[in-house]
Amino acid sequence: MRGEIAMLGPLEGAFEHFCHQASNFAAGLFQCDDVEGLPRTNNELELCLGVARVHERRATGRHGAIPCVVVRSSVRVMATVVTPPLLFSAEDLQPKDYRRWRDLRRQLQQREETRKQQWRFRKSPAAYLTAIEARLLQ
Repeated sequence: MRGEIAMLGPLEGAFEHFCHQASNFAAGLFQCDDVEGLPRTNNELELCLGVARVHERRATGRHGAIPCVVVRSSVRVMATVVTPPLLFSAEDLQPKDYRRWRDLRRQLQQREETRKQQWRFRKSPAAYLTAIEARLLQ
């Protein structure tokens, strides 16, 4: 982008301000420039994620937020985005790195447990807090 700064003319100052502000954010802010095939604009990314949302609605019939997407988002969204154009064999689906697979499973179980705890609290806050207090006092 800096190579074309001469073409900006009166917008050069705004561009310099943008570059300065962007450098204050975390690395990876503009990953679309570093990663081949990553959608370039928010519109393309929203379209990509919209596909996942549509498939989840079709599968569940729900129009609102789907709890399983919150719990298993990293797995389900990628599966939805990648699956339509590709056909996988059984060998392709087998985990290559079992340590990484176990770590992912552990993360998913922790998310599910967190959702269960939230549901228990919303269902009966007094009973939930009493049970925690009883465990604490043991």
